[in-house]
Amino acid sequence: MTLEEVLIQKSTERAQCAGNALEEVLVSAKDNDSLTVGVYESAKVMNLDPDSVSFCVLAMDEEFQCDIALQIHFTLIQSFCFDNDISIVRVSDMQRLAEIVGDKAEQFEDTHCVLITNPAEGSSWEDPALEKLHLFCEESRRVNDWVPEINLPER
Repeated sequence: MTLEEVLIQKSTERAQCAGNALEEVLVSAKDNDSLTVGVYESAKVMNLDPDSVSFCVLAMDEEFQCDIALQIHFTLIQSFCFDNDISIVRVSDMQRLAEIVGDKAEQFEDTHCVLITNPAEGSSWEDPALEKLHLFCEESRRVNDWVPEINLPER
């Protein structure tokens, strides 16, 4: 096995591990009522209390690739996250993300942006899977991948 093959394999394993960690964190945050779903709702939270935001997930489907307004929103959200040291990832399966963060009684129309927030005033949210995601983002930034893409595991 060549060095390039090892690096590609290691990168793929990291991405799979990050996908599993992201799903775990989203389920846990949903159970703790620590999710904000939707571009507009997320923008409000980031504007009012950026310190409460632990992590940001942007989702894009092929259907919305040419939506200029959404791309502008994404650019502003990414900039805000960078300015406030909020880790951010992108996922390409918006339907799968909606399955994870929603439930049968509550189907979200807009899952383009999902924020994971701290559960209560002044408290920090400790989660090993969230730490894995922060490390994944940090490692990605070291190789100039500022908004890494994660594939959520299929169910």
